[in-house]
Amino acid sequence: MSEKSDDAPQTNKKLGTEVFLALAAVGWADGHLDESEADAIVRTALEEGLEIEEISRIEDAVKEPLELGSLDLSQMAKEDRLFVYAVASWITAVDGTIDEAETAALGQLGDALRIPKKPREIAGEIAKAIGEIDGGQEAVFFNLPKLRRTIKKRLGQAQAMRAKQDSAAESGD
Repeated sequence: MSEKSDDAPQTNKKLGTEVFLALAAVGWADGHLDESEADAIVRTALEEGLEIEEISRIEDAVKEPLELGSLDLSQMAKEDRLFVYAVASWITAVDGTIDEAETAALGQLGDALRIPKKPREIAGEIAKAIGEIDGGQEAVFFNLPKLRRTIKKRLGQAQAMRAKQDSAAESGD
């Protein structure tokens, strides 16, 4: 059994406080964070099983704006980065409107997470589809575990397809 390097990003480990602070920063992009957006962020952190001190920091971030650039998101695994981006894209739409500041903040988050344009679009589409299937854009009904499972599945499918294409290219097919 081989061990992963300690400095390699881990997939499926608990999402850290920085993730939820980033979601709050995106939510604040339009100058206010709706109660439904704030509730969604805190609820997601609670579902993730964060400690009470971490939840307290997140609750502070949903009460007062936070700068996205002050957060370190560099150690997240690809699956977790896509999940965070999908949740953020959903949070920007929870209040029914997405303004230029929210779009810009979502772009900054995508850049900070090192997610290319096409995967950003796909993650946003997955979040929107799950939100519509599970009762619309109501924060209390959004199925976050389903979102995470769907992203994991789609990422695995994309990686398998890429490996198959690489194998075919190497064999000259």
